[in-house]
Amino acid sequence: MVIPVRRMARAEADRPRSSGGGGGVGRFLLVLFLLASIALNFLFCLGFFALSRMSGTDIDDARIIEKHWSGPKSGTSNKIAIIKVEGVLIDKMMNSTLKAIDKAAQDDNVKAVVVRINSPGGTVTASDEIYKHLIELRDGSSPRFTSPAKPVVASMGAIAASGGYYVAMPAKHIYAERTTITGSIGVYVSMINVQKLANEHGVKMELVKAGDVKAAGSMFQELKPQERQMWQDMVDDSYKQFLSIVENGRPNLKGELTKDLVRVDGDGKKLPDEIPVYDEHGDAVPGKKVPYKRKLADGGIFTALVAKQYKLIDDVGFLEDAVKKAATMAGLTQGDYETVVYETPLSLLSLLAGGADQSSRSEFLRLASAAGPRVWYLAPNSEFAGILAEMGKP
Repeated sequence: MVIPVRRMARAEADRPRSSGGGGGVGRFLLVLFLLASIALNFLFCLGFFALSRMSGTDIDDARIIEKHWSGPKSGTSNKIAIIKVEGVLIDKMMNSTLKAIDKAAQDDNVKAVVVRINSPGGTVTASDEIYKHLIELRDGSSPRFTSPAKPVVASMGAIAASGGYYVAMPAKHIYAERTTITGSIGVYVSMINVQKLANEHGVKMELVKAGDVKAAGSMFQELKPQERQMWQDMVDDSYKQFLSIVENGRPNLKGELTKDLVRVDGDGKKLPDEIPVYDEHGDAVPGKKVPYKRKLADGGIFTALVAKQYKLIDDVGFLEDAVKKAATMAGLTQGDYETVVYETPLSLLSLLAGGADQSSRSEFLRLASAAGPRVWYLAPNSEFAGILAEMGKP
């Protein structure tokens, strides 16, 4: 890259230069000004943090605002609130969702709630925390405040799988759009293993431990049977909890989740119990087939029409249909209510706090957190999405 310069005129070039005494004073004043600016910015940020602590507000908390979505903007005090549950569900990222649920629960004008889900799932803890808050809203059973019971309807977007399906269970009625992917009732733990790579390049980790399975999940060693069983026990417990949650929310599925399904097509015609074997080019291998069975809780996904056939959902419909259903369940008629949606705007405090947080956490620390073993309610092939979400990336 060539930087253009202005050629000095002869008179300017011949002009005698200053000895620089004044330049030193100028540089000193400039440095002094920069230091003062840094100090003032630091005090400004510190003041915001202090105010947030004094008010009892967590810097990760978000202010929830209410936006008009449909219906009359005035003339009625009845509202249907739409609460969004979006993206990978990670514990520390669910603050705004939980606050929105509590806001709807405590607003006496909100007569019913539609939970709009567009998520492949996430961690077991985050999924269960959202579920718990929705149950409290539905039943009016929060231990933190007093609120009446309110109908809850679920509306599924592009995907509502695994943890995304889990958080729909408090709903009395579940809608999925015709292109929705849902189901994926299952649990897994994923762990990175670089033992072979490390051995090939002469890298190893020396481990000093107390406890037979303390090193279970280390990326520098293969899992021993006893170590794998520890993780398997955790997965099994979470799986049983998932089944219990679904059976409580969908009583018609009690005892049916782990049974072999009778597979049928869109017209109700029975599908074969064997499927072709395909080669690496995607072509069926002649004369070669393998058994194929499905269960509702095998961890696999279903399209909306198939999910309705198996009663995983109630209806195929859009968000508007879910809003109308919620209004009917609340005893409201068209024109008697306003539909609002809860949003999370960026505030100056959240920007300042977020910026401070980002600057204090390196990408290596985020990756270390993401690479650690976690128990997931996630849709198949969503591991990378979970890692990115854990790293705090969009």
